[in-house]
Amino acid sequence: MKLASIRIITSKIEELIKFYEKVTGTPLVRYTPDFAELQTQSVTLAIGSTRTLELFGGDHVAQAGHNRSAIIEFRVENVDNDYDRLADYLENCIVQKPTTLPWGNKSFLFRDPDNNLVNLFTPVTPEAIQKFDRTPV
Repeated sequence: MKLASIRIITSKIEELIKFYEKVTGTPLVRYTPDFAELQTQSVTLAIGSTRTLELFGGDHVAQAGHNRSAIIEFRVENVDNDYDRLADYLENCIVQKPTTLPWGNKSFLFRDPDNNLVNLFTPVTPEAIQKFDRTPV
């Protein structure tokens, strides 16, 4: 089994697409007005509008803007550089400035327009670097 994607269901599809394009510096692939993907080497972040829920059995399947348990994480080359690049844009969304955590990643936490928690991180300790050496950024 291979994890293929994580999907965010949103009522703010245009806003979320623009947000993730700005944060990642990568254009999302738009398949329809209601569905787009950010494709990376390791996994795809899909963004679907609430209108797509009808394809899965109705709007009771998921609720936009209600995630309180998952963190969307991106490994980056240098989290301090990304913080400097994004701090003004994210000023009202920042949860934690770059901080080295006990497991060896330096993390920058903020929320997207749907209140999902996003973590940009860089491994900084020898153990964390070794753990991630298998997958290049």
